[in-house]
Amino acid sequence: MKISPQFLLGVAAALLVPGIASAQLSTSTWPAKPITLIVDAAPGSSNDAFARTIGKRLHETLGQPVVIDNKPSGGGIIANSLVAKAAPDGYTLVLLSTTFTTVAATRANLPYDPIRSFKPVARLATGPMLVAVAADSRYKSIQDLVSAAKAQPGKLNYGTSGVGGINHFAAELLMDAADIKMTQVPYKGISLAITDLIGGQVQVVLSSAASVLPHVANGRVRALAVTTSQRSPVVPDLPSTEQAGYKGSASELWWGVLAPAGTPTAVVDRLNTEINRILDSAEMKAFFLKAGAEAAPMKAVEFEQFIATEITRWKKIAAAAGIQAE
Repeated sequence: MKISPQFLLGVAAALLVPGIASAQLSTSTWPAKPITLIVDAAPGSSNDAFARTIGKRLHETLGQPVVIDNKPSGGGIIANSLVAKAAPDGYTLVLLSTTFTTVAATRANLPYDPIRSFKPVARLATGPMLVAVAADSRYKSIQDLVSAAKAQPGKLNYGTSGVGGINHFAAELLMDAADIKMTQVPYKGISLAITDLIGGQVQVVLSSAASVLPHVANGRVRALAVTTSQRSPVVPDLPSTEQAGYKGSASELWWGVLAPAGTPTAVVDRLNTEINRILDSAEMKAFFLKAGAEAAPMKAVEFEQFIATEITRWKKIAAAAGIQAE
């Protein structure tokens, strides 16, 4: 029996209909069950605090619980791997920060592709890093610190949360801009570096406002400057390193949410819309400012471009500074 081309086309179309209907159903009914938001850091961190606050608001908006699942590891690799391999259905997300891009810039053997394995959903916030010294340090300004480093290249030690982390990159940018040399002392966490800063084992630390400001408040640490291009509303009294004359020293922290690659665009857009609406509230703006950051929403496609640009930027800096992950 001869089968006409029209018959074959009809059969093909019929076979495609269930798939199309299924895709439409999955986006029109989402979310139909709890969402898991994996966090690449431990409870008590800024990432964890942001995840729990955003998760609570999403629960109220979407009508489904948002379960926070902490998976701390060096560079957030465990959390990122879990999400990269998860079903692309909008029910598994990851909240991460700047380290995602610095790790991508310094490690070639990651168990995921930092671009192809994920679908960026929403950027949450940005924040300054602070150049900090012990409260009893003889350095009263960023200029004092730079002058001392120039006078004795390599003698001053700076603490970081590890080779290739954002603290390391920020310090490299400052050293290059100020034409100075300091010696890195890597730790397994920035809190350990700050403890040794207070104790005098290292002379300077570049870290987030959330990590530094509590110690400034209790009189154990002195903040000299912020690493953003302009003064930050988080600490408006501090000058920026750029304003102090060290052009090219600017670096900024950011936080955001990613989904697995292949997550339906309708789901990503819904999440982006809801998260951006949450970020626009006065309550959330105040929350972030108190936590050392500013709400900084983006459309999903803008966030995707932002991440790609950040990875390219850090790769260039890593190559120029000879930064290689441990």
